[in-house]
Amino acid sequence: MTPAARLSAAIELIDTIDAQRVPAAKALKEWGTAHRYAGSGDRAAIAGLVWDVLRRRASSAWLMEADTPRARVLGMLRLERGMDTETISNLCHGERFAPEPLSAAERTALTSRSLSDAPPHIAGDYPEWLDAHLADVFGDDRVAEATAMASRAPLDLRINTLKANREKMLPRLSHLGAQPTPWSAIGLRIELGADARNPGIHAEEDFIKGAVEVQDEGSQLAALLSAAKPGEQVIDLCAGAGGKTLALAAMMQGKGRLIATDHDKRQLAPIHERLSRAGIHNADVRTPKGDADPLADIHASADLVVIDAPCTGTGTWRRNPDAKWRMRPGALEVRLKDQAEVLDRAAALVKPGGRIAYITCSVLPPENGAQVRSFVGRHPEFAVVPPEQTASVLWDKAEDFANAALETSEGWLMTPRRTGTDGFFVSVLKKG
Repeated sequence: MTPAARLSAAIELIDTIDAQRVPAAKALKEWGTAHRYAGSGDRAAIAGLVWDVLRRRASSAWLMEADTPRARVLGMLRLERGMDTETISNLCHGERFAPEPLSAAERTALTSRSLSDAPPHIAGDYPEWLDAHLADVFGDDRVAEATAMASRAPLDLRINTLKANREKMLPRLSHLGAQPTPWSAIGLRIELGADARNPGIHAEEDFIKGAVEVQDEGSQLAALLSAAKPGEQVIDLCAGAGGKTLALAAMMQGKGRLIATDHDKRQLAPIHERLSRAGIHNADVRTPKGDADPLADIHASADLVVIDAPCTGTGTWRRNPDAKWRMRPGALEVRLKDQAEVLDRAAALVKPGGRIAYITCSVLPPENGAQVRSFVGRHPEFAVVPPEQTASVLWDKAEDFANAALETSEGWLMTPRRTGTDGFFVSVLKKG
């Protein structure tokens, strides 16, 4: 397919997503099935266009003064891809599957309009109802922070230190363009261009043998900040598919007791195969059965309880840009209730002197600092460990990390703009 034909396909797909209100991933999959003549490179390029349109949905429509699939695609080419008017015009020539030529109004908008006078939620591409929350945490920087959250994320890998180290893995994955991550000493990063396909990491021998796992550097740092140690009893209370469980197990060096559970047993389904592949033998996966508490035998005995809390996922907008446009205020209220419940549950599991590591992939203050303050108010036996103390586990990177991440009284906030990671909040609380 020509670049112009790919552009027409992207406009068609955005129209389908709008009209049928389907997730972008589903629409892309169905389009690929219906257009088998399109090669893998074509599908990757078209997907890149669609995801970029969703990332810059509001600002592109503002720029073009029209909220249509075509207008959003054209505006995205200007704002996200940095194309000038003539380059865009050359793609829209109207011949053989190319989009129709630019109208006079479209040409004027592409040439003369900008986002200089756009409201913050338009320039930053996020739902208007979230503006007060983002202003609360970022102030006048909220547009810059939100714009960074709309960029394409790299592919980050975590080295499984039970089987390998970064020095060994770097040359083995050099053909994928892997480089060391800036903060995590156990991470590798593969940068991805706008039209790049995700590398087939799952087919790599080192992935199959469990030497590397896909994990955003922010998630790696969140696990590291929990400071899990060999010999401890550690509970991963919201283990899900096991990403942080695997990281915790490596930190524990196979020594001690690691318990992984989740209220939704369906989320736990992949964890068994992942633990086996990683060579982890000290993990006990407890799957809920009916109304029975899978942790009923544990009473104030855990050294560390890690809570990868259910949240709005605002910190992961780079990876799931259509989710932000489907998010409603009611979803935040539900998550706040879920978070309070899991924090209260964790409090009863921790022994005196033990710790809770509370983690969200959100940048919203109600889910982060406010949630921690509320918990300490209900459980005065817990106190926040000063963030500068928790950062010491990053060793020689601790000072640079402290200068980059946003420090609050309750913990650390990482963002794409500040740390180059997904948005993560981490607070460590110690029981007196």
